[in-house]
This record gives sequence, C-alpha cells and structure tokens, in this order.
Amino acid sequence: MPRSRPTRTVALSALVALLLAAATACGDAGGLQGAGPTETAVSPDKLWPQLTPASSPAYEIGEVNRATVKGVTVPGGDIRDVDPVAVVRKEIAANRDDYDGQDAPYRQTGRLMAECATGPGRGRCPVLQPYYRDLTGDGHPELTLGFRLMPGKTIAVRVYTVEKRRLVQVMEWDDAISGVELAGRSVILRSPSEVAGYEYRLQWTWAADQKAMLLTHDEMLRTGHRKKTTHPSPSPSPSRSASPSRSASPSASTP
Repeated sequence: MPRSRPTRTVALSALVALLLAAATACGDAGGLQGAGPTETAVSPDKLWPQLTPASSPAYEIGEVNRATVKGVTVPGGDIRDVDPVAVVRKEIAANRDDYDGQDAPYRQTGRLMAECATGPGRGRCPVLQPYYRDLTGDGHPELTLGFRLMPGKTIAVRVYTVEKRRLVQVMEWDDAISGVELAGRSVILRSPSEVAGYEYRLQWTWAADQKAMLLTHDEMLRTGHRKKTTHPSPSPSPSRSASPSRSASPSASTP
C-alpha cells in the first residue's frame, strides 16, 4: 500500500535535517581557506635597450665536448664489451704530461693505474665502478665513467656512446664531487661550494642536434649546512684549454 502524502513529507523533512546536521558537523574539514593577499605580478625590466645584441660569445669555453676515442673499437656495438680501465688508459696516454713525472698534477693516478688489473672499483684502482644507462634515447646504453685525479679529491666524470662501432666521448667534467645522478637523459653533478650552506648543481643533458651532452643547468643551491668548505668551485680540466631522480644500477664490464 503506497505511503500517504503526510508520511512522505515527514520522511523527506527528516532526511533534509539529517543532511544539514552532517554538513554542519563537517563544515571545517577540507573547506577552502584564504591564503592571504597575492603579490602583484611584475614584468621584468629590460636594461640598456640601446645596446646592440651580441652575435658571438666572448669566450670559447668548449660547451660541446665530443671526441672519438682512438684505439678503442666496439666490434659488436655493445658498449658493455668495452673495458673501462682501457678507456682511462687511453685518456692518460693522450695527456701524458698530466699523469707522468714528478711535476705532473695527477702523477698518483698514473702510478695507481697498475692496481687496476682486477677491474674498476676494486682495491686502490682509481677507476670507479662504471654505470650503464640509455642517455641518448636510441635504446642502447651509454657508459658513465669516473676516475680519481690524485693527489687531491677531484673526480673525472666521462660519458661515452657508440657510433658505427667506434667509442665516442660525449661529456667530460673534472671537479670535487659530492654526488652524481643519472636522471632521464641527464647527468647531474653536485659539488661543494666555497660559500657556506650552498652547493653547485650542474646538469648535462643529451642534445641530439649536437650529438653530445650539453651543460643545460648551472646552479648554486642552498643545502642548509653551515660548515664552510675549502673545495674549489667547478672548473675545466687542466688538460683542456680555458678558451650545465633515479640512480642507475652499477654493472660490471667485461675485462
């Protein structure tokens, strides 16, 4: 038997009262709150508009570091078949004055290369464990390599790829390193700064048109630490003329 109008009306009124009570009880949960006044946006001021825009750089600093490693071939095209120790030996041989002799800045590195017979990342070998990650987007891994430049605490960081079965270096940087990350198509280096509470963050990203890793970000970021460091700021390698996440897993190479 269907309900009468008064019964349906009473039920509806009770439902409305219940909903109002629930809304009143939860009114403060998740409600919008004012965040205060918003600062007025200010457009940038263009300085010295009368100056003629420069058409060429003032200094040659070698933004694109790309070079074929002579004497190292990759017959099968797999960079994992390349011996990282052999790659570092080739660089040392090409810059002998930096590694050989009492006055060489990295003489200790040259001497300790003899300790690398068992492979990188072992014992006193200055060559660090290699990492492999596709940084160019071609579906094949690149080699990210590091080795200690001694005496001192400088680390040489290099990235290599394979082109037509040749080993090609596409990035190089020497610096005091506090952290290295691989993220997407980028290599990110963190280095201590001479300014207390800050560090440098440099990011190299693969540029397909240049076929090299370019320094796309060069920042000084606050770390919150107040301890002053005496490590040098980022600078090019002495062997070069002065004219920018998810970490990869290490993988042992085939000696």
